[in-house]
Amino acid sequence: MPRKPTRHRRLLPVQPLTFSPFARYVARVATAYLAKHHIRDVSQQSAGDEFKEKLENVNRQSESSEHEEFDGIVQADFAFFDPKPDDFHGVKTLLQPYLDNKQWDLSGFVDLILGQTTVGTVVKLEDDEDNGAFSVTTALNLGRYKDCKCITELKEFLLNICQEKDKIGNLRSLLVEKAQNVGLLVSQRVVNLPPELLPHLYDALFDEVSWATEDEPTEELRNSFHFKFYIVVSKIYKHKKANQKRSSSTDKDEALVYIKPEDEIFHKLSMWSFLFPLQTQQVATHELKNYQLTGIVMAVEAENISSFRQQLHTLINES
Repeated sequence: MPRKPTRHRRLLPVQPLTFSPFARYVARVATAYLAKHHIRDVSQQSAGDEFKEKLENVNRQSESSEHEEFDGIVQADFAFFDPKPDDFHGVKTLLQPYLDNKQWDLSGFVDLILGQTTVGTVVKLEDDEDNGAFSVTTALNLGRYKDCKCITELKEFLLNICQEKDKIGNLRSLLVEKAQNVGLLVSQRVVNLPPELLPHLYDALFDEVSWATEDEPTEELRNSFHFKFYIVVSKIYKHKKANQKRSSSTDKDEALVYIKPEDEIFHKLSMWSFLFPLQTQQVATHELKNYQLTGIVMAVEAENISSFRQQLHTLINES
């Protein structure tokens, strides 16, 4: 049976969260900037006018000028839903920048996500179940879907962007030899989604993965959710002088600024990770003039997910 929507009705302050005060400040600026550009990008996609208006309303309530503190309040009732085919256009819009500017089978990738209804969540407005998506979260078994064109192209993309010789072997091992035990953890959302939802999103995801190992109808399907590793593909801001000896003018700056607060936790818990340059860049604000939008790939052992969940709850609750 379909899961009943999980509702989160409250006034939700919009505040990007990171461990470092400086990184938090820069992330606030980045979030405000990216939120504006996401509205522009959505307007160019196939999302309906009604959803674009709703997204703009949420954004207007949350944004502040780049010189002010974030004190916006999003007055919205969000609900969690199982993925379904009607979510195609909303989810595709969210995933448009997932692999930078690569031309790949994104539609096939969206179909995989929406076809896996027992593991995965789409966040929408409570009274807007059949329209726009504000977030999508799932975990796809790279071995189970190895013959799908979109997964083949995704693997090729990851292998091509990895320029670190000491990491390429580890990456290839997870993508090929150990693929049956690897979950591609996908988490895309509008940049101003309230952070208070994050622990619930990830709790739902990992609880569903656990339930699927017992509840799926066949042994093959049950085994496909026995993940030993997760791969996370995301974006961060990297200081342009991060690889150089830090001068006194940059000592106070963070080498990395995480746009998504959970990425900092994943990074700390990862077995290995690597950064890669992005072809698609945003025009930087003054606060971000010394930073460059950069891709990051992280490999996390499944045994560390419990620690991740605890740290994410602590981070959100203490902020």
